[in-house]
Amino acid sequence: MTRKSMWRTLLVALPVVLLMGCSDPGKVDQGRVIKFDKEARTVTMIRDKANDAQNPDYTYLPPVTYSLPTNLAEMGPEPKAGGRMKIDNKKNQITIFDPATQNFKTIDFVMVDFKENIDKNHPLVYDKEADKAKKFPVIDKEKKTVTIYSGRQKTLSVIQLPEEYFSMPDSTWDAGDEARVYYKEEGKSLRFMNVSKTNIFKK
Repeated sequence: MTRKSMWRTLLVALPVVLLMGCSDPGKVDQGRVIKFDKEARTVTMIRDKANDAQNPDYTYLPPVTYSLPTNLAEMGPEPKAGGRMKIDNKKNQITIFDPATQNFKTIDFVMVDFKENIDKNHPLVYDKEADKAKKFPVIDKEKKTVTIYSGRQKTLSVIQLPEEYFSMPDSTWDAGDEARVYYKEEGKSLRFMNVSKTNIFKK
């Protein structure tokens, strides 16, 4: 190969190499939101290790934090944060994320009332006259009970907890929104989707 033909080959190959180097496809992360800082524009979540909408596995630690997109057009509805990771109505246990210890805590409870097959339009969880969902969880500090509705499991549970837990914020017993982020640089989301509040079938 002559020197002239060698340079010609390099000039042809260089744009291809540059293009390959710049075409980073990015990554996608998904989890349940445990903290949303509106002023700092950051969201912290527990990653779903299973990536299964029906059987999520919120056991990833430590929590992951992302800054929200600077382009507001790349962000969906603001997320709701919550501490409830799982409620097991068979074992009578609820698992929460405890900010004080930065770890999970599984708490035994007494089941006071339990109903299954409660979809999101059921009168127990949906106010037809007001045309909106009823607010959960419902905290009763006198009776030491928390009423929890799980839309995914379609269950309505009234659980009784030890008194010590009623000093924690009400959001402790709520499930945070499921969120999905697209990013190329760790901790900086380029797109943010609130999966819980996004109807992907809506045209």
